[in-house]
Amino acid sequence: MAVIVITGGTAGVGKATALHFAKAGFDVGIIARDEESLHSTEDELRRFGVNACAVHADVADSKAIVDAANEIATRLGAIDVWVNNAMAAVLAPFRTMTPEEFRRVTEVTYLGYVNGTRAALELMVPRDRGVIIQVGSALAYRSIPLQSAYCGAKAAIRGFSDAVRTELMHENSRVEISMVQMPGLNTPQFEWARNKFAWAMRPVPPVFEPEVAASAIFKVAQKPVRELWVGSSTIQSIVGQFFFPGFLDRLVVKKAWEGQMTDSLNAEDRQDYLDRPVNDVHKIHGTFSAEAKNRAARVTSGLPGNVLLGSLAVGALVIARRLITRKK
Repeated sequence: MAVIVITGGTAGVGKATALHFAKAGFDVGIIARDEESLHSTEDELRRFGVNACAVHADVADSKAIVDAANEIATRLGAIDVWVNNAMAAVLAPFRTMTPEEFRRVTEVTYLGYVNGTRAALELMVPRDRGVIIQVGSALAYRSIPLQSAYCGAKAAIRGFSDAVRTELMHENSRVEISMVQMPGLNTPQFEWARNKFAWAMRPVPPVFEPEVAASAIFKVAQKPVRELWVGSSTIQSIVGQFFFPGFLDRLVVKKAWEGQMTDSLNAEDRQDYLDRPVNDVHKIHGTFSAEAKNRAARVTSGLPGNVLLGSLAVGALVIARRLITRKK
């Protein structure tokens, strides 16, 4: 039976993905910080008749993640798929963030992926097989205001993954690294992220359910690609950034700043997960189910280039035909 490991596997996209793979018959290992949610999610996974292994660890601790990977491999068997998903965010203008807050977001959201990738490679490379999936975001290409640390981390993950992928190619390794770039998702992220505004915040619309992300991750696990872009908003943001970065800068000044604000004030007892886990049983969905979409367009990162090459080829044929006609 195949084995998958998911960091941040007790809430949001991580938990949705864990359940999706369990339904498909995978044994599932999950890594997270909250003990209660780890045990709860582990029980849910076992109801599908699969084996599950929950390990308490902070992805920012490289040794802890290596130890967690080894524990899961010992209990479940060789790891076939590793999904780096754990993240943290601070919702605030950059100048209001402390160095410690920025560092913590980077340690979890970027270095957590580095640590997870290292742990996975230590187990996969000797066997010469396995798939590492980096859960990314359209923000890896097109940054927005009020999430500077998170955007920086997502962009860093893309650069890091591209470098490691080429190293594996140089070694003729069959271990593959894929990145799945996500749109705004209806997860608890905006309820738990540190928020320095008085107002509650939200993902920039359109919003998709976490199951959309889980389905995309499952697709890539079955048939790895370099990158998969999920959602029309993701596709438009990435392609638009290639061609009109200055225009998008001006567009997001208003759309992404005000678009992340709600009309509700934060609760006085609001907790955030930056330094410690939130003390409740984690959930998959956020508070935007009424507007969240259940389906999304998906394209691989090679499609725009293929379309361009195809257009150039068609154009060349048209020109060649005209030249031949003129000679006649």
